[in-house]
Order: sequence, then structure tokens, then C-alpha cells
Amino acid sequence: MRIETLAVHAGHAADTATGAVTPPIHLSTTFERATDGAYPRGHTYTRTSNPNRAALEASLTALEGGVACAAFSSGSAAAMTIFQALAPGDHVLAPEDVYHGTARLLRETFVPWGLAVTFVDMTDPIAVARALRSETRLIWVETPSNPLLTITDIARVAELAHAAGARVVCDNTWATPILQRPLALSADLALHATTKYLGGHSDVLGGAVVARADDDFFARIRQLQAAGGAVPSPFDCWLVLRGIRTVPYRMRAHSENALAVARFLAEHAAVDAVHYPGLEAHAGYEVARRQMALPGGMLSFQVRGDGERAMAVAARAALFTRATSLGGPESLIEHRASIEGPQTRTPQNLLRLSIGLEHPDDLIADLARALEA
Repeated sequence: MRIETLAVHAGHAADTATGAVTPPIHLSTTFERATDGAYPRGHTYTRTSNPNRAALEASLTALEGGVACAAFSSGSAAAMTIFQALAPGDHVLAPEDVYHGTARLLRETFVPWGLAVTFVDMTDPIAVARALRSETRLIWVETPSNPLLTITDIARVAELAHAAGARVVCDNTWATPILQRPLALSADLALHATTKYLGGHSDVLGGAVVARADDDFFARIRQLQAAGGAVPSPFDCWLVLRGIRTVPYRMRAHSENALAVARFLAEHAAVDAVHYPGLEAHAGYEVARRQMALPGGMLSFQVRGDGERAMAVAARAALFTRATSLGGPESLIEHRASIEGPQTRTPQNLLRLSIGLEHPDDLIADLARALEA
């Protein structure tokens, strides 16, 4: 089936009790045993499993072309569980340009816990190969990256990782399975903050890990999911599953709008640089064309001037909302360096845009006013 059909149908079935086409929300925390003590309906306690979570995990498994999925209460909880499934002394390679929450999680939690971490230019296969060690067990890929939208060749990194006995995790939040399928490019795990495009309405928090193989490592992730209990509520699962049904069409609109905005910014005299893989001048343009269906709805740009000038541009935007996060129908603008704190590698004059579903001409007009005032 095509991915649009999977988005509508995977994980969905008419309710057997009522015939309802929209699935019910199963709020029960516990489930009845049979007289012999078994659980014939497959659920025991909602921290371990729940019908709504099972439906969401089935949907995400199908969309990513994987074999199993574990849903979490947030993208950060999903990332933390992957790192926790490693052992002290293991080595992780992570990108230099990566979501600051992932970098902080590694530096502040897992390095003290015992992991060794090297941050590397993940767009450079030679640099990746040089950074590999005998104890490297995991390579973390984020493509497009946050906030500079660098592009990593997933298949090439996977080849290097597997030759060294390491796994590859790809944070696929920004692309979604609609635009990029890392497991088909030999990544071992695909991670999502389902809060973003999959939920799609800025009203739910969640995360997920989809596996290419249901192996011992994924079994460890499952065990930690159940033991730690960082699982999404039934209602959160229901909301994400609802959002998934429209995500193929939303991603096309986000991408179309973002390309129009990126082209406008690339020609503007008050802009020093635009970071968007849909522009031919982007360093990762050819790799993005090869592994992505469309370049996505996220972009960043650097204003001509300093951080104060960038903050002033953001403040003058009227249609763009000044807020963290991404992937909703509304467009957002954010000065990332001030969010990330003193250890940030993000240029002070950079603004990150989550391009929503408004008409692109209105978004362009708003940015034009903000830049020219």
C-alpha cells in the first residue's frame, strides 16, 4: 500500500463492540484476567500495554517500514531510553549540529553515567570513520539537523557503523516517514518526537522508536519502556494517531510553503544565509534529493547583523508566533541561541522557522515587514 493509505488505515479498525469508525479511548489502567489467570485480550496493565498505544505503535511501524515500535511520553524519553539501553563504557558518535536537548542529555546525564561521546561532523563520512572506536556501539544521526539543517547520508553512515559493529539511530522527526524512511536506508532505529509533525496540531506530547529488527537491543528498549513507565497516555496516543491520518498531505503543504519562503529569504538583502535543503545552493542538496521525497517544512536563516538584530526581526513578526516547537499548522519563529544557552554552537544571528499551513504569500509578506522595518 502507498503511504497515504497506510496513514489512514494502519492501526485503525472499526470498534468490535460498537462498530465505531473512530477508535474509542481506553482509559482503564488495568485489564481483566480470564478464569485461568491468563490475559486473552493481550493487555494486563496500561504501563505495559494499552489498546490505544498498541494501535499507535502498529501505525508507526507500518509507516516507517519497521517490524516493531515502542511509544513514549516524549521524544526526549524515547532518546533517553535508547542511550540507557547501552552499557557504561560504550561509545556514542553524535552530530555536532544536533537538537540541543539530545546534546545536553548525552553531556549532562549519560557521560557521568559512563557513556563516552564524541561529537563529529556527521555530514563528512571521513570524519565519521576517523571517530569510530572499537567500543563504538551507536551512531546518532539527525537529518535534517536542528537548527542548521545539515544533511547526513544515512546509507553511508549505516555502512560505516555496521562494518564497525555499531547501530545507527536516525532522528526522523523533521522529515517524518512521509519524506524520509531511514530504515530502508539501513538505519537500525528511527526516532520521533511525535509531538511535532505526526501529532501535527501543537496539542500533544509524545515520542516513539521504530526498529528495523526485533532484536535483543530493541527488547532492552521495550523492557526499559515498561519498567520506567515513560509512556504516553491513551488520549495522547489517540491524538497522535488522529494526526497521522492527515500527515502525508500536511507534509506536502509544509514543504511547498517552506520552499517559497526559503527562496524569498535567499534573495533578501537583509539576509546573510538561508539553511534549507530544498535550495540548490545548499551543501546537502544532492544527498537530500536522493534520500528525501521533499525537503520539509523547517528552515533557518541568518539576518545581516548580530543577535540583537535577529531578536528584533523576530519581535516584529506578526503572523509568525514566537514560540518553541514545530510541526503544527501555525508558523513559528525562534531565536535558537537564546533558547540553547551559553554552550550553544548556533550563530547568534540565526532564526529558526517552522513553516505552517498558512498561505505562503502571507508568510512572505510578514517576513518582509519584519526584515525591512
